[in-house]
Amino acid sequence: MHLEDFFASLYSRYVLDDFPKTLKQAELMSSNKILPMVMTELKMDFQEVKMRGLADKTNKPHMLHESLEILKTADSNYRKEVELIRSHFQEQYQNWLVLDALKSKWWIWEKIAEEVSISIKSISTYLERAQAGQATCIHRLSITPVEVARGLGTFDQYCPVCLARHCHLVDCSGTTSFALVAEYRKLYYKLCGEKHLEEFLSSPDQFVPPGCPHMLPQPHLLPKKLTEVEVKNRFPQHPELKGFCPVTYQEGKQRFEALVQGKAKYAVEYREQLYVFESQQKQEKFLRTPEAFWNQKLPKKVPALCEPVLLTSLPTLGYMEQGMANPLIKAMTAAGCLRPKYPFLSAQKSVLIYVGLYLKAFNPRSSEYSRQRCKKKLASFEEDCTLIPYLSSKMNCLPVEFSVDLQFKLNKFLALEGAASVLQF
Repeated sequence: MHLEDFFASLYSRYVLDDFPKTLKQAELMSSNKILPMVMTELKMDFQEVKMRGLADKTNKPHMLHESLEILKTADSNYRKEVELIRSHFQEQYQNWLVLDALKSKWWIWEKIAEEVSISIKSISTYLERAQAGQATCIHRLSITPVEVARGLGTFDQYCPVCLARHCHLVDCSGTTSFALVAEYRKLYYKLCGEKHLEEFLSSPDQFVPPGCPHMLPQPHLLPKKLTEVEVKNRFPQHPELKGFCPVTYQEGKQRFEALVQGKAKYAVEYREQLYVFESQQKQEKFLRTPEAFWNQKLPKKVPALCEPVLLTSLPTLGYMEQGMANPLIKAMTAAGCLRPKYPFLSAQKSVLIYVGLYLKAFNPRSSEYSRQRCKKKLASFEEDCTLIPYLSSKMNCLPVEFSVDLQFKLNKFLALEGAASVLQF
């Protein structure tokens, strides 16, 4: 039964309260052709659930089963199941409505009534236009993606208005909403925007066979986006034009300066050939009009390819400079600013310990816990290194006044004598 005949056979409307409760029940609804106009979820946190549950128990003492533990279990089970149900209806029918359950019942009623009215109006408009032989939008009619894919017209996922007006191939497969899908003569057509949808609805005959000026090319002549993984899997096939972006080259009037290397993440397959582009914008241009860019010839002289140099292929000094220079320079700069001298250790050993702690504290490959632990050790080491200049400044002034702070730091300094000989980090 086609959708037009199905809606024409509807005479009754029902409200299913607290149903479906499981994904299985939702699938049974679909299998029995029960198409919900609106699925409403009243959303609230567990604190509100608990308050309402306890209030019901107070007002109705006989409800002994409504304990806090049972409420927690029921709420946990509900939240797990509702995720699956929500995904089912949103993916299949795009009719899931989330409302704030803390609002008044009249506000909730008005919102649901408003959504139902929009759906009823959409069905009414669909029936009127379909019975009159006109093109009509299928938004909010509880049509599934499988039904749309099965009933697509001769233009498949491509916008017929773009093809007719500009001879552009605009792929609409990435659009999941049916707000831009129209039905005409029991076939579905995807449009790329509101303006083109209105044009199609007003005069569909000029965009579909036999009145359309351009037909969709054969499947093997349609461009196809590729991911980086798909590009790697095509090895040893190499990109055409030696990897230069064909769109940039064409727009640059095929000058030498317009030869720019493309990137694998912006790749397209066309006529069993591989093309890469410097940006997503250039990739989209090629997808719309591949015939304008694909068949170009490179000049005899092209820019040298900038092949990446592996770090391990560098000589020893180059490897150390590229692999270790930055972290070591930062650690040595910090040591030069602080000039650490740990009590009872030489300056040389103090600097070496400080640099080692600094490298561990700021190692990006270490875990957050390890970095924080080493940063605490580094801060403690820096604090101990300040004891020598502090005590020197205080005890050179005669007579020496042994304040609480001076006595504490002096004791701490003396306690480090034994620790310095076995200092381990």
